[in-house]
Parts: sequence; C-alpha cells; structure tokens
Amino acid sequence: MDLCHVPAAREKGWYLALMAPNVKGPNYAWLDPSRLYCHPQGLQDCVTDLLQPFQGDPIDMVAGIDAMGFILGAAAAAVLRKGFLAIRKAGHLCVQTLAQPYTDYSGREKVMEVRTDAISPGLRILLVDQWVETGGTMRAAIQLVEQLGGVVAGIAAICIEDSEGGRWIREHYKCTHCVPPHLQPQFDRHQLSWK
Repeated sequence: MDLCHVPAAREKGWYLALMAPNVKGPNYAWLDPSRLYCHPQGLQDCVTDLLQPFQGDPIDMVAGIDAMGFILGAAAAAVLRKGFLAIRKAGHLCVQTLAQPYTDYSGREKVMEVRTDAISPGLRILLVDQWVETGGTMRAAIQLVEQLGGVVAGIAAICIEDSEGGRWIREHYKCTHCVPPHLQPQFDRHQLSWK
C-alpha cells in the first residue's frame, strides 16, 4: 500500500497492510510494523483503535516499552493528554530504578527497568508495546508497575498473539489490539496473506 493512499472504507485494522515482511532472515522479527507509523492516517487510526476500549476508563499515565512501544505509547499519551513513562532496557537510565529480568520473544535473557520516582501507589497506567508475542516482555513491565504500587489499567499493542503468555495477559488484564479476529490465526502462525 502506498504511504499516501487512504482507503475510502477504513475498517479496524486496515493499516495493518502497511506493515512490511521480514526480508533479512531469522534474526529479525517476522513482520515490521514501523512502516505504518510513516502513514499519518494509519498511525492515527491505529492509536484510535487501541484507545477505543479504554474510553471513560480512569488512566493517569501511559507507559511504553523500549523501544517500539515508545512510538505508540507517546502517541496514545498525547491523545489522552496524559504523561508518558518510558520502560527501558537496563543501563539507559541515570536515576534510581527498579529492574526486572525477563525472557524476550527470541528466548534471550534481558533486564528492563523503570525509574522509581514516576509511579506512586494507585497510579493507573496503560501499558503499550508494539507487539506481544510470548508475553515475557509485557509481563516484566507489569511486574515493574505493580511492584511500585501502580495499577495496570490496561494493555494495548498492535498484536497480542495467542501464545501461552498472550492468553495469560488477556485473562488477567483489560487488553486491546488491532488485529481483526479473522486475521488473528495468520498473525499467530507468522504467515500473513492479505488475499
């Protein structure tokens, strides 16, 4: 799809066709959603779809997960007129932090951290990431928020895959994502066909 084209009928998830497949091999994610961020209407509609289920919900802050969650998270925070908190990979913050180890979608052991002065007890936080594949990264972010006394008001991502971790997150938290039900099995198999 052309980055300037806006379809006449814009159903939920129309902008998913803007994503680009992996052409570099197994060391990369199977799909690159970042191309949809280049499309002004696509980005706006994606953020609108992610926030729709939370209309009227009390949200005090939006937190985005390093690094691609920063894009959607900051956009969501701007629309909601709330502050934005970056949950970072370890070693990037020069202030007091709380750290949480986790295993990412590729099976690599990592650590993420959050500044300790931004979350007060009872603060309601919408967690945003680009993608939830195995759920390990999102669960680490949840643990950081909750250890500091914050409340996870919800979870938003372009896709929450139907993995064990994805199902756990859906069972325990209010979640939203952009993938229409008829496309979810293709996203779960990492084999997308727009036909």
